[in-house]
Amino acid sequence: MKRRDTIHLSDHFTAGRLWRYAFPSVIMMIFTSIYMVVDGLFISNIVGKTAFAAVNLLIPALEIFGAAGYVFGTGGSALVAKELGEGRRHEASRTFSLLVYTTIAVGIVIAGIASAVLRPLTLWLGADAGMLKAALIYGRILVPALPLIMLQYLFQVFFVTAERPKLGLAITVIAGLANMVLDALFMAGFHWGVRGAAAATAISQGIGGLVPLVYFARTRTAAIHLGRTQLNWRKIAKAASNGLSEFMGTVSLSIVSICYNFQLLRFAGENGVAAYGAIMYVSFIFLSVFFGYGTGMAPVTSYHYGAGHKAELHSLLKKSLTTIGGVGLILFGAAELFSGPLTQLFVGYDPKLFAMTLQGFRIYSLAYLISGLNLYASSFFTALNNGFVSAAIAFLRTLVFETGCVWLLPVFFGLKGIWFSILVAEILALLVSVGFLAKNRKRYGY
Repeated sequence: MKRRDTIHLSDHFTAGRLWRYAFPSVIMMIFTSIYMVVDGLFISNIVGKTAFAAVNLLIPALEIFGAAGYVFGTGGSALVAKELGEGRRHEASRTFSLLVYTTIAVGIVIAGIASAVLRPLTLWLGADAGMLKAALIYGRILVPALPLIMLQYLFQVFFVTAERPKLGLAITVIAGLANMVLDALFMAGFHWGVRGAAAATAISQGIGGLVPLVYFARTRTAAIHLGRTQLNWRKIAKAASNGLSEFMGTVSLSIVSICYNFQLLRFAGENGVAAYGAIMYVSFIFLSVFFGYGTGMAPVTSYHYGAGHKAELHSLLKKSLTTIGGVGLILFGAAELFSGPLTQLFVGYDPKLFAMTLQGFRIYSLAYLISGLNLYASSFFTALNNGFVSAAIAFLRTLVFETGCVWLLPVFFGLKGIWFSILVAEILALLVSVGFLAKNRKRYGY
């Protein structure tokens, strides 16, 4: 018998039920983003803006290395949830196990490659002598932890597919709180500087990666569990193609961040990189609401797609677009209202840097009105197992439109052109998202 307070993938989702099911994923994403945000707060206020800028130069590259976790998480979740919707529960667990083991193997290989190229990569990103030391200290601790970071990304998605979003939330919250406590202990207490920030993040993300591994290996009550499997290159390729949009989104966003840093070093020097870092830390938290909602609803969409429930797909899309639009308006208002205190929190110790960051933050926050719609459109097609369309939206939104704007707009508008790049890119991407949704409506019946 189903418990009344339990929501299952097969249920009909009202607007309230949508939020109840997606809310744990939203909180999970927020706490995941808090890892680096807390690092940034401590580094900026305790170590200084040079170390803060150095870490911000390196973070986009680390995100690219860790993106495989998103690939097999979101792409694999769509595949597993579809199998659950088709009634193949045992096969879904075998597919899930295959993707977990694949993520571990890929993570080890990527960590080895990242360790080998870390120093030349940091120099290529633009680190000067003062920034290089801090960036290498931070990277040499976090790079070996990449397999655990990837597992955490993967399990955040699969907890939802396993109909255990609250458990996933609890583990993520514990890991996030551990990161905050360890940052305070290592940096403010032991005075370990950047080394302390990296160690706190590695330990915390280790919690987020290893605890779920143990849980899924022992449970037999969740919708899926970890066990024996068989190598299946077709499924690995299918999961990778499904998750291509999330991979492209992460990689593209990281490349965009690198382009921002190049341009900001040119137009504003070290202060520009530090200002962008503060804006992005806040943006991580705000955008995590959209990412979390998309992650939470993707397995539901995949299930009903696999079950052939076209009316439910239509309902999910309509309610989600309305919800995302409302949330975007709220986030924009909150960003404008709290822009001063948030900027003060990161860079209040430097008046010139504070003024630059505040101006950039207020312009950048305009994009929150549109970002969520594009992010949801991409995740919606991932859930429908259409990795091509999902990847196209993500690719055009970031790597084409935003990168182009970052290089072009400053030619005419200087520093303000850099801050406006995200808004122009989101408007162009929205046109693409609407076009793909309209074009594929009859195909999927939503």
